[in-house]
Amino acid sequence: MRIGVLKELKIRENRVALTPQGAQALVERKHRVLVEQGAGLGSGFRDEDYREAGAQLVSTAEAWASDLVLKVKEPMDLEYRYLKQQIVFTYFHLAGATPGLTEALLANRTTAIAYETVEDAGGGLPLLAPMSAVAGSMAVTIGNYYLARFNSGKGMLLAKLFDECFGKVVVVGDGVVGLHAARVAASLGAQVYLCGRHHERQGELQAFVSSALNFVVSTPENIAAELGNADLLIGAVLQRGGRAPHLVSEAMVKKMQPGSVIVDVSIDQGGCIDTMHATTHDDPVYEKHGVIHYGVTNMPGAYPRLSTMALTRATLPYVMKLADSGLAALDDDPGFALGLNTHEGKITCEAVAEALAPTGDVS
Repeated sequence: MRIGVLKELKIRENRVALTPQGAQALVERKHRVLVEQGAGLGSGFRDEDYREAGAQLVSTAEAWASDLVLKVKEPMDLEYRYLKQQIVFTYFHLAGATPGLTEALLANRTTAIAYETVEDAGGGLPLLAPMSAVAGSMAVTIGNYYLARFNSGKGMLLAKLFDECFGKVVVVGDGVVGLHAARVAASLGAQVYLCGRHHERQGELQAFVSSALNFVVSTPENIAAELGNADLLIGAVLQRGGRAPHLVSEAMVKKMQPGSVIVDVSIDQGGCIDTMHATTHDDPVYEKHGVIHYGVTNMPGAYPRLSTMALTRATLPYVMKLADSGLAALDDDPGFALGLNTHEGKITCEAVAEALAPTGDVS
């Protein structure tokens, strides 16, 4: 099979969908790997590294003309013209994307397989998890940076100085993003309040994060009660395939102290903070009601080498299945089949269809 690897166009997106080692593994299975020139440079992988791995260096159009196209982020509007009836395997986040992307996929009868809706045998999200871990881990350091007074923050450092802890972090969501954010915040010395739905998980969460973790049952009243003196709020809510619910209202944000910071990692799926809108690495923050909002939709792109390595490790077994068997690979793996978002002009993921209705029909 011809496998194309694209250079990403999203602002400051330096990840690439396949490492040279991953390319070599596919070449050894007799597949043709066509890598767009310069695709790996932002992650520290030279064109020569791919050439030595047995891949071919090609133009943008040639990479897109492959049977299977590998990306990291959703196709941008400049790339819609390349969409045909090929398989595109990437993060799509269609529930939070511009409607034009879904329309282009349907009009061109593109087979879109989304990393974020593939499940493993245990119901986990194996292709979303590594980037969720990166984003959750960096959310706290990002928040700490914008709390600095020179960034118009309130001037509170999340830290433990000698024996005293400073700063309060509220994390809404207890999945992979939330757990990694809470663990980093706790390791810095901040007081951490993790809002989740299942109180019986408290022991499990404390074992992963810290025995000092404060678990809060996620209700509007409880969240609102914790935000009044919070320094950093992290949105970490996931609705699989669908739009994230707004669990933090504008009224709650208004009650936060001036100079507090919000980092909404859920923004790929529309965000879970009522006052949040998507931002970019070039223009990452804005202020509303005196609170600094950070809503970058490709946070792990800030650490592309680590992210590319972690992503390839997770996706390569699935890429090999597609390369070896085509769409028949989905028939043998029900969890993999859940990654199918569009096919032959129809939306095939129920959660996406519900979020975008009446954009397309679900089948």
